[in-house]
Amino acid sequence: MASATTMPAITHVAVTVTDLAASEAWYTKVLGVKPVLDEDTGPFRHIVYQLGNTLFGLHGFPDLASDQPFDERRPGLDHVAFGVSSRDALAEWAARLDELGVAHGGIVDASYGSGLSFRDPDNIALELFAPPG
Repeated sequence: MASATTMPAITHVAVTVTDLAASEAWYTKVLGVKPVLDEDTGPFRHIVYQLGNTLFGLHGFPDLASDQPFDERRPGLDHVAFGVSSRDALAEWAARLDELGVAHGGIVDASYGSGLSFRDPDNIALELFAPPG
């Protein structure tokens, strides 16, 4: 029997949203793809997008514990980053977000890469990230 020594790649990420219909419309517009799954599991309904080899899900709970906007300074999720190939691709995404009316923080360069930050309707922090160079 083989033992696990390193964690495998992330297969999916899911975020809980306050208004599943509004978030589905927003994410479908921003991601540029339609969901591959929309299923009510009982405790929650989830809508899932296929992004490369990773699934990105939206969870809607009928009994949310809180409807306060997301704040990365609380324990838990800080942000979700989507990878792009280059800084030029980030510039294209900045233009696309502008066209869609999605506010963003502009491209920020660092030694480890460049990022373009924006937020979803629940204030969840999202980022497009390019490696350095």
